[in-house]
Amino acid sequence: MNKLLLSFIVMFSTIGLSSTVLAAPQLGQEFDAVAQTLPTTDKSKIEVMEIFWYGCSHCYHMEEPLHTWLKNKPADVNFIRMPGLPNPSWAPMAQAFYTMDALGIQEKLHTKLFDAIHKQRTLDPTKQKSTINWIVNNSGLDRKKIEGTFNSFAVNAKVKRAEQVFRSSGATGVPSLVIDGKYITSGTMAGGNPQALQVADYIIKNIRASKKKVSTKKTSSKK
Repeated sequence: MNKLLLSFIVMFSTIGLSSTVLAAPQLGQEFDAVAQTLPTTDKSKIEVMEIFWYGCSHCYHMEEPLHTWLKNKPADVNFIRMPGLPNPSWAPMAQAFYTMDALGIQEKLHTKLFDAIHKQRTLDPTKQKSTINWIVNNSGLDRKKIEGTFNSFAVNAKVKRAEQVFRSSGATGVPSLVIDGKYITSGTMAGGNPQALQVADYIIKNIRASKKKVSTKKTSSKK
């Protein structure tokens, strides 16, 4: 863990963010360090990764505040989703996520898949066959192409990686938010899904301040 960044987190946790906030998020309470630091996809940006499962009702209810948050996401923040895999029964939804992504239909079907499970209640998220049938019926794509992608080496490799990421993050449930591969928060830790996003914003602010300070020091040392 970067000592300078950790000192920023602790400092801001002590003094609070502003007079309108009674208490700033606390390390070890509203958020924590990940079990193992995770690599990020874009080093030039601050990454926020949502670990989720389509079968999770809390993840379903996270969608509304998350969409609002994404509308105001700063340019220096990169958001990605990662299927959660604490046990094998969650695998079909991870395969569905990566299949839809590979076929370019993930954005089109993401909300519809959530709705099928939690609103219409027409899909069991633990069943592979019915999941494939659902993608076929809602995508308009060829069944063989979808089945081939669903069970492909590339998709299975990504599912295995998602399983490793879940363990390395130290997540105990979903939805969880991993910020820049270093910190983790969740609705359980923060007191609700909107609060978890506020905690993420808090951590992002401190990471940004830490990077700026490091950049300033490097610039000064070159003079």
